[in-house]
Formats: sequence, structure tokens, C-alpha cells
Amino acid sequence: VQLQACGGGLVQPGGSLRLSCAASGRIFWINAMGWYRQAPGKQRELVADITSGGRANYADSVKGRFTISRDNAKNTVFLQMNSLKPEDTAVYYCNAGIQSRDAPLGYEYWGQGTQVTVSS
Repeated sequence: VQLQACGGGLVQPGGSLRLSCAASGRIFWINAMGWYRQAPGKQRELVADITSGGRANYADSVKGRFTISRDNAKNTVFLQMNSLKPEDTAVYYCNAGIQSRDAPLGYEYWGQGTQVTVSS
């Protein structure tokens, strides 16, 4: 099983980016999917996550600006980021709890990370 994230880049303050992360492999079921971020010198923190049923949870710092969604048919999670601020600059990692042929009881997988830089 692999998680492949993409969509990061350089954007000006107030701009938008959309991240996506696709899971591939011998997948039976994907439970919660989410996005975390890690800024230089800081611990990794949860940005948002979403259950298989579509219930979303957000960090207070991104509420009202970011929207998480998923396409269960494509095993993909998205993060729409609007009104970006310099403090949103970080490496963003996708995360998913996946039951697969290799881990039938479930295992937490991480994507490779994608850089988001908000700067003028």
C-alpha cells in the first residue's frame, strides 16, 4: 500500500492550493484519512481528518479556510486550502488507516509529504 500526495507549491498570502493524496495497493477498506503538517522546528500537527462516512474534523487554525473531502471510489483524499497565510507554510503529509492484504487488521500509512510555501 502506498499514499501518493501532490499539489503543493508556492502561493502568495490569500491564495489557494488544493492537495490530493491517492492510496494504491491491495486495499480492502480505508477508515479515516487526514492531513498533517510540520513546519521547521515544530512538531507534526493534525490539520484535518475525515471518516469513511464523510465526517470532518479541523484544527482551529484552519477552520473556515480549509476543506477536507474524499472520493471513496478512487481512494483519494483532498485538502482545499483557501485564504492561505504565511503560518500555513509547512510540509503537508497525508495519512490513512487502511485494511489491506498485507495488514488485514489495519495499519496507519503516511504519504511522502508535499511542501506548501505561503510567501509574497
